[in-house]
Amino acid sequence: MITVVGSLKGGSGKSTVTFNLAIWLTLAECAVQVIDLDPQATLRDVAEVRQEEGYKPTISVRGKSYLDQEKLKSADEVLIDIGTADLEMMKKAILLADRILVPVPPSQADIWSTQRFIQFVNSLNPERNLEILGFINRGDTHHAVRETDEAAAALVSLPGIRFLKPRLSQRTIFRRSFSEGLAVFELSTTSKGTSEFNALCAKLYPGLVGEKV
Repeated sequence: MITVVGSLKGGSGKSTVTFNLAIWLTLAECAVQVIDLDPQATLRDVAEVRQEEGYKPTISVRGKSYLDQEKLKSADEVLIDIGTADLEMMKKAILLADRILVPVPPSQADIWSTQRFIQFVNSLNPERNLEILGFINRGDTHHAVRETDEAAAALVSLPGIRFLKPRLSQRTIFRRSFSEGLAVFELSTTSKGTSEFNALCAKLYPGLVGEKV
C-alpha cells in the first residue's frame, strides 16, 4: 500500500509521523520504502542520525528519483512525505497513492488548509475517489483547552475525509525521540505518546495488529 502523508501547510508534523510509522512497520516485519519529497529533507536527516547512532532497524529514505511505480513494487508498504515546494512531485505522489494521511494541528487555519487540500487532491483525478484520512496531531494536553476538541469536531464535519479518532498530542517525547533518531515507542514503551501512537497504528494497519496478536 502506498500512503502519502501530506497537507498544504507546514508545521503539521508530517515527517515525525512518517518516521514513526516507518519504524513501526519495519518492526512488524514489513518491507518498507520511505520517500522524502520535502526539500527540507528532515526524514533523510533523522534516518542518518539513526544510522550514525547504530539503532536497529535502520530505514532507507529515498528522494524523488525513486517515485516510480515499478521501483516501489518490491515494498509491502510505501510511505511518502510530501512538501508543497515541488508541486509536480506532490501531484505525482498523490496520483500514485492508495490513500492520503493528513495530520491536522488543532487550529482553524489548519482546518481551512485541510479543506483546500481535500479539494486539491480530488481535483487531480475526480473519478478515482481516493481515500483521505485525517487525525488531530499536536493536540493540547490540558483539559481546560477546548481548541483540540473543537478542531476534531470540525474535522469530522469536513466532506471528503475520514476522521480517525486516535490523536497525537503535543508531547515533548515526540520531539525528543525524533531528534535522537528514535521512534517514540523506542524511547519509552510506557509513555502516553506511545499509547497514542499505537492507537493510531491500530486504526491505520488493523490487519498487521491482528496478525501480531
